[in-house]
Amino acid sequence: MPLELGPDLGIEQAAELKETLASQLDSGRSVVIDVSSTERIHSASLQLIAAFVRERQAAGRKTRLADPSPAFQDAASALALTSALGLPESGDE
Repeated sequence: MPLELGPDLGIEQAAELKETLASQLDSGRSVVIDVSSTERIHSASLQLIAAFVRERQAAGRKTRLADPSPAFQDAASALALTSALGLPESGDE
């Protein structure tokens, strides 16, 4: 079952996002993060997600971001995190 993050990942949601991701950090199963409905994302939230993906990858665990919304994709591109998040670069779609 995908982990749906919702439309608003502003700075106000960063603490809750950190808790949500922390609860899945050590999961042995592949984690799918649904960011298809994300309309607003703060750089702090995007950095949390990138750190989560990186830590799971370092531990040999799979994580995938499913159907990134245009807002999520744009934010990842602006912060040069597309590669770290396993997303296509702009124009690669």
